[in-house]
Amino acid sequence: MSDAVALDAQSAFSGVRPVDPGMELDLTALEAWMAGAVEGYVGPLAVHQFNGGQSNPTYALTTPTRAYVLRRKPPGVLLPSAHAVDREHRVIAALYAQGYPVPRPYALCLDEGVIGTIFYVMHKVEGRILWDLKLPGVAPDQRRAIYEAQVDALAALHAFDPAAIGLSDFGRPGDYFQRQVDRWSRQYRASETRSIPAMDRLIGHLPRTTPTPGRVCVIHGDFRLDNMVLHADRAEVAAVLDWELSTLGDPMADLAGLLTAWVLPQTLRNGLSGMDVQTLGIPSAQAMIERYAARTGLRPASLDWLYAYSLFRLAAICQGIAGRVRDGTAVSAHARIMAGQVAPLADLAWGFAGGS
Repeated sequence: MSDAVALDAQSAFSGVRPVDPGMELDLTALEAWMAGAVEGYVGPLAVHQFNGGQSNPTYALTTPTRAYVLRRKPPGVLLPSAHAVDREHRVIAALYAQGYPVPRPYALCLDEGVIGTIFYVMHKVEGRILWDLKLPGVAPDQRRAIYEAQVDALAALHAFDPAAIGLSDFGRPGDYFQRQVDRWSRQYRASETRSIPAMDRLIGHLPRTTPTPGRVCVIHGDFRLDNMVLHADRAEVAAVLDWELSTLGDPMADLAGLLTAWVLPQTLRNGLSGMDVQTLGIPSAQAMIERYAARTGLRPASLDWLYAYSLFRLAAICQGIAGRVRDGTAVSAHARIMAGQVAPLADLAWGFAGGS
């Protein structure tokens, strides 16, 4: 029996809550820093914690006239290279300067003495974050338009020349998938809590079968519908969020991450598999590929391998959450549910890798 648990994503992750115990901010120190670092800041400041976000604690900061978002590294012992909010700030700043839909970044704080970990503050973009990929309550034509806006935003991201926007050193060129499989294998082993045979098989299989490297561009690393803010009443991307995993790499990794929703069942991270997407008005995975290809000239050559890789990476991310549950540093009330998805994700990934 699967140990995954169904989750009502929209109700679970929407909105804010009081700040969790252990995640409190020193408001006196924070307000003093914001007064000096954030243009136009005038307090007083009210703070809540967003329900969404499994990795970096994210806070809604509200003053009488403005609304901000603060993203920080979580406290405690962390996995190597994880929770890189400084890299998030850098890529957002570069893309904001180009007019790409991201929040305005105000300032990055590398002084851990202010709130205990490094953090940055950005503008709070108003609009809709749609956590349920079936988009309940949305008309079929609007569902289609929303998904098309999502893939168009991905194509626009991949059109940037990293060197032209100051990101030539944002990642290592070449062998992207080899490095990523190695990275997520190490992250998985570092947070491993029990033996999962499918993960062991994937760690051996994926490095031997990586596709031929393609174009190098800025990639988001987790380009999902629920990682963007949509305009309040139009099928338009107002802001792409959560750039923690961004780097220079193969654009097919981002495309595969987007398409993975079509092969995930509803019990695993809010998937679309088994849904009548045509009746819902949601484009098919193939339609999304064709729209992306028309705008970029790129299309996946090894889709099953890409699905296996993307699902493997999701499993490793969920295992990281499981490790934080074990260590007492998980930042989400739903972390235990996410941790329970590791084995089902690994089994699904192994199926795409050619296993049985």
